[in-house]
Amino acid sequence: MHRLLVMALLAVLPLPLAAGEVSVAPGELANAIANAQDGDVLRLAPGNYAGPVVLDRAITLDGGGAAHIDGNEDGSVITVTGPDVTVRGLVITGSGDDHEGIDSGVQLKKTADRAIVEDNVLRGNLYGIDIHGAKNSRVAGNRIEGRKDRLMNRRGNGVYVWNAPGAEVAGNRIRWGRDGIFVNSSKKNRFIGNTFRDLRFAVHYMYADDSEVSRNVSIGNHLGYAVMFSTRVRVTGNISINDRDHGIMLNYANRSEITGNLVQGGPEKCAFLYNSHRNNFAGNRFQNCEIGIHFTAGSDRNDIVGNAFIGNRTQVKYVSTRWDEWSENGRGNYWSDFAAYDLDGDGVADVPYRPNDSMDHVLWTQPAAKLLLGSPAVQLVRWSQSAFPALLPGGVIDSHALMRPVEIEVPKNLWKGET
Repeated sequence: MHRLLVMALLAVLPLPLAAGEVSVAPGELANAIANAQDGDVLRLAPGNYAGPVVLDRAITLDGGGAAHIDGNEDGSVITVTGPDVTVRGLVITGSGDDHEGIDSGVQLKKTADRAIVEDNVLRGNLYGIDIHGAKNSRVAGNRIEGRKDRLMNRRGNGVYVWNAPGAEVAGNRIRWGRDGIFVNSSKKNRFIGNTFRDLRFAVHYMYADDSEVSRNVSIGNHLGYAVMFSTRVRVTGNISINDRDHGIMLNYANRSEITGNLVQGGPEKCAFLYNSHRNNFAGNRFQNCEIGIHFTAGSDRNDIVGNAFIGNRTQVKYVSTRWDEWSENGRGNYWSDFAAYDLDGDGVADVPYRPNDSMDHVLWTQPAAKLLLGSPAVQLVRWSQSAFPALLPGGVIDSHALMRPVEIEVPKNLWKGET
């Protein structure tokens, strides 16, 4: 009799959505968060929700792609202070305007370890997502559109990473704002498969060692990938198209790997090294820039092998009084302006390639001398140096130039749906 009574009560009582899952309607978000337990999943119904919101325990906030949280321009829209929090499927707008407080769409505090922020749309916030000390966090698959109503240097970054070891930023589309990803005083981070447009820097590194920047795409930014004051960074398989100043820049960056990248069209310099040492450049394609690669401020002991320099107005800008060999184990780089021959058919040119002569050095140090470029005297000097290499002043020499360039394809549909 008792068992029958229990079964009858269960038949008429409403069942929960599932164990640990809570349905939330507009107007109920604050109460739902206050009553949530660790492990709960709060599923927000479509509609508008008022922020700011603080998540201080291990819960999941899931908007299903149709819930919109607006911060009413008061601080960060969503602040995460608890560990193991997931923020997913939300439209997030309306952060404050305070750079000192890093007002963001989503801010992960130091105690927000292992946070996941994925598949959200963040529009018009000062900063998109701030990973501020949260270890082993993941930001993936978000669409982040920053502000356009102020000068670029006064905007916030799409993703800001500060002292957050193990953070991964992957598969995001980031546009407008200041820098796409700005990293400061962090390490062991991974930035993979993101797409950047209309920014100052796509990826901007400062004091960030032992990290990876791979398979990202930078389109029409001022600068693609800037690695500064960092050591042992892997920059591999990235694309820079029509970035204005540099595709790849190393500034006080050492012992890093720059491999398999494509820089194409637009930049003043495909690659620029300033006081950077012991880096490995291999398998890159630098194409249609004013300068293919520029070394300055004593950059030294860098390995440059297996790259392709194609259609750059100046292939190499490197002022030195000594020769720097850019080949190793009988293999150098490909140069589109080198009329080489290969009689033995081994894929390597039979004579060395020297990209710069003494007139290049004169023009770099005395720009006014460009007025003399067409003069017979200049042509005679250049002919003499090509006929008698001993007259050359030093600089880059590739003793084993390649006959074929490395091929790197540009993926189709790099930026779907937006113009």
